[in-house]
Amino acid sequence: MKKISTPYLSSIKGTPFLVVTFLAVTVGLMLVNRVYETNPLLLLLPCGMAVVGYYFGKRNAQDLADEVYDCGDSLLVRKSGEEDRIALANIVNLNFSAEPSRITLTLDPPRKFGDYVRFAPPPQVYWGPNPENPIAQDLVMRAGQARKSRCS
Repeated sequence: MKKISTPYLSSIKGTPFLVVTFLAVTVGLMLVNRVYETNPLLLLLPCGMAVVGYYFGKRNAQDLADEVYDCGDSLLVRKSGEEDRIALANIVNLNFSAEPSRITLTLDPPRKFGDYVRFAPPPQVYWGPNPENPIAQDLVMRAGQARKSRCS
């Protein structure tokens, strides 16, 4: 069994909390120093940044699987204390995005976590206009072979 998801998921999921905490401290300091008396609009900027940063941070990280392991002919997916084993033949599509680095698996039939499983692969530097991820390429090839052998 080989882990194919990032070991830094807690950092990815914790970033929205850190951003909101930093901005809350900033607003608190502004209130203590009575900045609102001279320019009340200055309070809106960090408050708006906190709302937008938290929303985008949670949207990008909340549906990520905690851990994904490659078990040869299947993937073991762990998310929120639950786990599911997904056969490679059940993967009908795989999308990779480089920024933020995500792999999205489309499943048929749907499994415990739904129609899609998203996870962050280990960090890697991508070059050129068409970034390629070796994990994604390997999964695409092996899932295609598994579907062909299932149909035969």
